[in-house]
Formats: sequence, structure tokens, C-alpha cells
Amino acid sequence: MAYDSENIFAKILRGEIPCDKVFEDDHALAFRDINPQTPTHILVIPKGAYVSSDDFTANASEAELAGFLRAVGHVAREAGLAAPGYRMLANHGADAHQEVPHFHVHIFGGQNLGRMIKPVDK
Repeated sequence: MAYDSENIFAKILRGEIPCDKVFEDDHALAFRDINPQTPTHILVIPKGAYVSSDDFTANASEAELAGFLRAVGHVAREAGLAAPGYRMLANHGADAHQEVPHFHVHIFGGQNLGRMIKPVDK
């Protein structure tokens, strides 16, 4: 899938759409989700044009990879989520319901998140 430079995250990165920014550096931008699913729900996106986690891990530079992962950790710590715990989620593709075709990680926290998924009935 080719990168769509008109996706909402690309527009946020260009400053065409505002966001509630909580962090920014050379490699990543983090902002509060406009439809939070938990008391703390922050999106972290790389500044590069990557469609998915697969695209990002296959094509990003070592600096981008390290910088992005460090940004995710920094954002979680600054939000006070390290001690009580948090969940990181990255949807990839149609089966995972990836809604925006720009790689991103959701950071969820601020409450007990329960089991990640339900066990499969056998």
C-alpha cells in the first residue's frame, strides 16, 4: 500500500490540523486522542511517511526506529503511567482495523485495562 500524504496524521504533522500535543522531537509527535478510550489515551506517530508497523520496521533508519521507541517510553513516563502500567497498541492492516494509514502507537492507561484479549474458545 502506498503512503497517502493526505491522511489525517500527515495533515497534523504539517500543521494543517491542530492537535493536543504532549511531546515532539525530531522523530516523533505525540498527542491526545480526540476520542479517548481510557482516561489516558495518547497517540505517538513517527514523523516519517510510514503506512504501517511493517513499513516502519522494514524501511525506517536506525535513528528513526530508536527515536520513536524512546518517544513512546518518554510519553508514557511523563503521563505518569510507568508505575501503574499501560498498554501500547499498534493496529496493522484491515483485520486489525487500522483506521489511519500512518503508523502509530496508542498508549492506553489511567485505569485497570483488564485482559488484552479473550482466550479463544476451543
